Amino acid sequence: MLDIIALSLTAILVQNVVLVQFLGICPFIGVSKKTDTALGMGMAVTFVMTIAAMMTYLCQKLILEPLEIEYMQTVAFILIIAALVQFVEMFLQKIIPALYSSLGIYLPLITTNCAVLGIALVNVRSQYSMIESVINGFATGIGFLLAIVIFAGVRERLEFSDIPKPLRGFPIALISASLLALAFLGFQGMKIGG
Repeated sequence: MLDIIALSLTAILVQNVVLVQFLGICPFIGVSKKTDTALGMGMAVTFVMTIAAMMTYLCQKLILEPLEIEYMQTVAFILIIAALVQFVEMFLQKIIPALYSSLGIYLPLITTNCAVLGIALVNVRSQYSMIESVINGFATGIGFLLAIVIFAGVRERLEFSDIPKPLRGFPIALISASLLALAFLGFQGMKIGG
């Protein structure tokens, strides 16, 4: 149980996928202007990461390894992720059309979000069990959600701040993201687990 908690806290804080590993920056910057949109994107990415972690584990253990075609891992994992994103896209379009339209082009870009593929590959490289893979996928998604929602909150506050003209918009967003990343790097010194 302690290992599961350590794995989760490591994925959320110590090895945050966006702010420490710098994966998934495109949606992090692109969808973080409003907190509600960032929350929707974070939940969509968390769902896709969790299910992708399970499906890629099964693909690895039941297809790629028995057939000795591990070299097809990246292609197989991208196909699995693309199918999951297509499912999420159809679900949101049908059930929550406002969120679907506000996410715009960034929703299908989850397919090419290197964070989703990266975690699937990390799970295989780390030789996690299926439960560990799913927990790592979910916790990494929560870390992405946490990072994008905090950053969206910062960006919303920046809209009402007196910022020098050359720094307005994208430059101040990058500066803010770097300061947030520095804050998360402070978790690197934490000793989690045994």
